[in-house]
Formats: sequence, structure tokens, C-alpha cells
Amino acid sequence: MSSQGLALSNRLRYLAWRVRRIDVGSVLERARETAHAHRKWTPAVVVDMLWSAGFRQVGFQDYVDYDFAILNRAERATYMTHPVSNEISQKYDHPDYRGLFQDKVEFDRTFSEFLRRDWMVVEEGNADAVRAFAEKHGTIVTKEPVGQAGTGVHRYHAADVSDWDEFHRGLLSRGELLIEEVIRQHADLAAVCPGTVNTTRVTAFFDGEKTHILAMAQKFGRGAVSDQMTFGGFYTMLDENGHAVGAGYDSHSHVHEKHPDSGFVIADFQLPMIDQVKEFVDQVARVVPQIQYVGWDIVVTPDGPVLVEGNWGAGVYENKPSVTGIRTGHKPRYRAAIGF
Repeated sequence: MSSQGLALSNRLRYLAWRVRRIDVGSVLERARETAHAHRKWTPAVVVDMLWSAGFRQVGFQDYVDYDFAILNRAERATYMTHPVSNEISQKYDHPDYRGLFQDKVEFDRTFSEFLRRDWMVVEEGNADAVRAFAEKHGTIVTKEPVGQAGTGVHRYHAADVSDWDEFHRGLLSRGELLIEEVIRQHADLAAVCPGTVNTTRVTAFFDGEKTHILAMAQKFGRGAVSDQMTFGGFYTMLDENGHAVGAGYDSHSHVHEKHPDSGFVIADFQLPMIDQVKEFVDQVARVVPQIQYVGWDIVVTPDGPVLVEGNWGAGVYENKPSVTGIRTGHKPRYRAAIGF
């Protein structure tokens, strides 16, 4: 990447796209919430949000989530934001290989040895195979091949199905074409939330020789099939040793000192097998080297890490100063690894 930064043409295109799609009402709502939370003057926050979006590549939700209203310019400069992350994805994730990550069936085929669980594809005429798979495992997870933020993910119990032909037809009609065995997570993860498989998001960049871990976030669910925020989930950032840096939070102004259901103190969380996790990320990053910048979702099991999915549009998980007391982000790590 050029030492002068990401391509100016990409920035201008993104800015034009944002201007066309700007939701004034949403911006004002975010500004009012931010002003109230940090005791700021709303018009000043609005101006600052627009300036930051237009000239500092800060998404409106980034501004809210990472408490930019209370940070100075130098502190803000340490934060990775979604517009910058998107530019990195566009530059370093080859278009010809993105489909292997977007389509969950293709992803499972490509990374099968790293899933370390049973899976199958729903097709015409294989209702008996679906039944055998479900009865073998008791509980199954189905996925629509293309979905984001946990959408298209469902959980079923074999004991609840009375008509397997009808169940099979329903899966086909709804596009739930991928079936997977439920992951058995490590006891240290189950201690926080046993009803959801709690994933670790590891954002990494493979430079062709070395895999650089840029940021790690631990997501926790609320008993639903997914730990995504759309299912009530939240996250906390992890340090290099896999320890939580503070309480949990989400993009809806919810802060969790303790898990709402288990009472586990989030700041006490330690990701088990952290060294194995780092080795595992290096292994999966080399499978499709044309996709260099990935947000890997991993679960630590009693037998080691397993792969859930890889996101070529990595997204951003960052520190929230008002929760952790830490007023810097991960952008220096991105710069050191990628060189922008």
C-alpha cells in the first residue's frame, strides 16, 4: 500500500456514496444520543460527526460506538473505522475469491478440515439424509448460504420434528441449505453463556509470508442461536494475551459489567488456548492467500479452536473509552502490518 495512504479515488467514491445515502434523521438521532451521553451540545456534535465522516473517514456509528465526542484529534487517529476497513478489503481481498467467503456452502467446502464438525447440504431428494444427520446430532444449525450479522441462521431439535419430508421441504423453500453440527464450546466460554456458541473475532492480515493479528474481540450471546447484536449479543475487546480489557458493550448503548444471564464478570474473562488460537489463525489465513484481510470467527472447544466463518469484509471491532477507560484504538497495528 502506498505510503501516501489508501487511494484518493476510493475515498471520493465512498464520500459520494455516503452523501447520496445519508439519512439526516438517523444522523440527528445519533447526535442527540451522543450529546446526552457525554453532556455535549447537540449542534456541535452534528457538525463534528459530519466533518469526521467527510474528512476523517469516520462512519456515523463509529463516531458513536468509539466515543469520538470525548476524544481529541490524536486519540481519534488511533481508531480503525469502517470506511478505512472497507478500503483495505477492496484493495487486498481479490474479487475472484470473495465468493468463497460470501457463500457459506463454498466456505465450508474450502475450509472443511478446519471446521472440525459434521456438515451437509440440503438438496432435492435427500430428506432421509437430513433426518439421519439431525437424529445423529440431536440439535442442528441451519444456514442460508448468503447472510450477514447472523441473519439466516436457525437452530432445530430433532425431537421436535414429526414429519421429515415436510421439514426438508421447508428448509429448501426457505433457502436453509447448509446444516452443521452444533459446536461444543470450551467450559470457560460456556461459563459466560452456555446457551449460545460464543465466537472470537480475530481480525488478521496475511502479507504473503506472515499473518498479522490486528485485533481480537470476544462476542457473547444471550442464549439465541447466534451471538450477533441482532440476537442481543455484545462483545469485549481482548488484549494480546486473550484477556478482556473491560466490560462488554454493543452498538445500542448497552454496557454489561456482568453477563445479564450468568452474572459472569466480563472483565475477568480469559480466552483459553490463546497460543493455539493464534497458530490456528495463521493456518486458515494461508488457505486462500488471495483474500489477505479477513475477520475470522473462531470458537475454542475442549479440543482446540474451530472455524465458524471468515469475513472478507472484515468489519471493525474497537475499544470503547467510556467503558474501558482506554482512549486509544488499534489503527497503529493495522498501519504497521499493512503499511498505509
